[in-house]
Formats: sequence, structure tokens, C-alpha cells
Amino acid sequence: MSAAPAALVPDTPAHTVDAFHRGRFWLVQPKHGGHRAGMDAMMLAASVPSSFGGRLADFGAGAGAAGLAVLSRCPGAQAVLVERAPEMAAFAAATLAHPGNAHLSDRAAVLVADVTVSGRARAATGLADNDFDFVIMNPPFNAARDRATPEPLRKEAHVMEDGLFESWIRSAAAVVRPRGGLAVIARPEQLGAILDAISGRFGEAEMLAVHPRPDAAAIRIIVRAALGARGKLAIRPPLMLHARSGNGPDERSEMITNGLASLFGD
Repeated sequence: MSAAPAALVPDTPAHTVDAFHRGRFWLVQPKHGGHRAGMDAMMLAASVPSSFGGRLADFGAGAGAAGLAVLSRCPGAQAVLVERAPEMAAFAAATLAHPGNAHLSDRAAVLVADVTVSGRARAATGLADNDFDFVIMNPPFNAARDRATPEPLRKEAHVMEDGLFESWIRSAAAVVRPRGGLAVIARPEQLGAILDAISGRFGEAEMLAVHPRPDAAAIRIIVRAALGARGKLAIRPPLMLHARSGNGPDERSEMITNGLASLFGD
């Protein structure tokens, strides 16, 4: 992989080492500050087709959960974990250095870069035009008024900036190859902003809503599209996180969480 490595913090601060995909990979992530990965990252990774064997960029990678989940399920894929915050990029580097990830680490690299910059400034960070086959992104999509937090690293990971989807998707359109893929996870109310940002760039969009239970409103949406495609938006069957009775996971959501199925059925 050609991306520049992130500096690894020698005495990584308070952290946990967590198993994903039933122990097929491990994540070194902050115990308190910053973003802790969970179901969102696994659903985003599952939006990539199981047959994918190209080069993928994980925008806003944090400690690397979504990117590594793609590598865990797609043995021919390579991933660049793109993270703006040096502190979180150091956790991603620690994740790649974990012995339990030795079977994946030669297909991954960490790149410290701000995906909101454009043109030559973006290329100078290591994000060259037409260099990837797929971009996935889990932007900080909480509105500032929703979840204000005094902790800077957590705020950077969670709180949305004005024009975020436009700037992130603009960069995705620049770095992905023609007909390359894009997948975004966000809140349902942000669908309009996402569709506005992909208009004229990506087409053949597919949208899937994620519900806690069949009788509850959606809490997440995943949008997938292809660069330069012309097809119209398709709404796919929703994903239920929990079965109708009890609090146990729905069978399909459990398979997606554990890297045993793709989100869109491919």
C-alpha cells in the first residue's frame, strides 16, 4: 500500500481491544474520548459487494472498523483508512499492528488527511484523483445542537459541520474511478443532503433504511451509488436490527454484524 503511515503513539492512552466479525479482526480504540465503533461501521462495510476486490478508501475511518470489516469479508480488497485526527489515526495504526490482524494488515494502510480539502491540496495529502474503486464514509452526522460535547476528540468524530456531505462526497467523486462505488451511512433526515451531493456525480443510487424493530421508525439510512451512472434512486427492503418479539437480534442483522452477509444482497 502506498499511503503514508500514521505515527503510532508509544503509550496508547486508555483503550480497549475489541473483537469484530466473531474474532476475525480486532480493533484498538479509545476507551473514553473519540469515536467507538459499533453497528454503524459494520453496516457501512456490508454495503460493499462481497465480490469486491479493488482498492477502497474509508473516509473518516476512526480506528479502522469499517475498512477492516471490508477486508475481513472481501479477501481480494485493499483499504486506505483515511482519518483527519492524528489521535484517531494512531489508534488505526495500532489496530493494524495488532497481532490478531496480521492476516489483514498487509492489505491496509493509514493516511492522515482531511477529506474536505479539494484540488491540489487534496492530492498533496495522498488522495489522488481516480485512485480508488470504492469509497465508504461514516461522517460525523450529529447536528451541533443535538449532542454538544466538551470533549474535543469526541466532538470532532460526532458533530457535523455545515456542508459536510457536499464536501465529503465531492472528494469521493474526485478520488474514485469511473463507475466506482460510494456508500454513506447517516440519519434519515439527512437523505436530502446526500441526494443533493451525489446529484450530477453518482447515479444508480440505492437507499436502505435501518429500523430498531419492525414497528419503529428508521434510525439510519445507507445510500450506495456509482460514479457517472445514470440510473434513478431505488429503495431496497429495510434492515431490522431486532426481531419483533423480544430483544434478540434479527437473523439478517446478526449476519451483517458478523461479516457473513452483504447489506444489499450482493
